[in-house]
Amino acid sequence: MTTFIFDGHDTAPVTILLAHGAGASMDSPSMTATAKALAAVGFQVARFEFHYMAARRYGQRKPPPRAETVNPEYIKAITDLRARGVAGKLIIGGKSMGGRVASMVADEMFAKGEIAGLVCLGYPFHPPAKPEQLRTKHLVGLKTPTLIFQGTRDEFGTKEEVATYGLSNAIEVIWLEDGDHDLKPRKAISGFSTGDHLKTVAETIKASAERI
Repeated sequence: MTTFIFDGHDTAPVTILLAHGAGASMDSPSMTATAKALAAVGFQVARFEFHYMAARRYGQRKPPPRAETVNPEYIKAITDLRARGVAGKLIIGGKSMGGRVASMVADEMFAKGEIAGLVCLGYPFHPPAKPEQLRTKHLVGLKTPTLIFQGTRDEFGTKEEVATYGLSNAIEVIWLEDGDHDLKPRKAISGFSTGDHLKTVAETIKASAERI
């Protein structure tokens, strides 16, 4: 059974399932702050870890695997979440690699009626400094209603680059001013704090969830 961290009320009409990025755990400061911001606007949030990350808690320093190899783990997390009695509307997603994995299983789950939408926080469109190594092929025909939140300083995909990708019409990209890959802005330069951007993320997802 998948281990989850829950935030928010278990009676919330919408639950958001989030996976972590390649290098940080489900209880990292960034993931925790995101979950708290989402819970503050009325979502129940469930966080989980892929096996390689969970193994690090026991001293096994496993490197991140190829993202597609953990697709079955994400699908199992959805099944285990439902088995715990979580009902209602479910949106899946995650930070960086976690969002990428969610995006690769989204259409299968959406077609089955298991999920209502997808949220990606800092999507890794390509590795840093390697814009030719795109991770966008499956995003061109994506059918699941999707929100991608991307910082304008994100080295995994700039605004100018993303504009050329021909992404599915089901995808809306929301740009957060001066945000890096963790959506963190430089307040002295942008006037925004990380809290400001997370509030925008939460409120935008809430408005979208009410439409889908």
